[in-house]
Amino acid sequence: MITSGNGKYEVWLKQMKIGDDRIYILGGGEKSHIGSVVICEPNKSPNVIRLEGHYDDVVLEPIAKAACKKFNTKVVAIGGVHIDKASKEEIDKIVENCKELVECI
Repeated sequence: MITSGNGKYEVWLKQMKIGDDRIYILGGGEKSHIGSVVICEPNKSPNVIRLEGHYDDVVLEPIAKAACKKFNTKVVAIGGVHIDKASKEEIDKIVENCKELVECI
């Protein structure tokens, strides 16, 4: 598991392998949850499932794309990060911390 950030801005990413394929699970903030699912296959556009009221695909899609490109395999990224009544600045911190996770893939 890799992490980025501190306190309620901390995010984490776990990786699992299924054969040659990979699953990434993202969580953090005050409450981890499932808000979106992103599926990537080499040389194809990502498939995004966004649950109502959630925008976690914004941080999951770069994770799935980066892993798909690096490992040239199918990737599923799932999860979500939640902070109650988050301000724009707080959301920006979470997004930046998620970008750091992408760099670690």
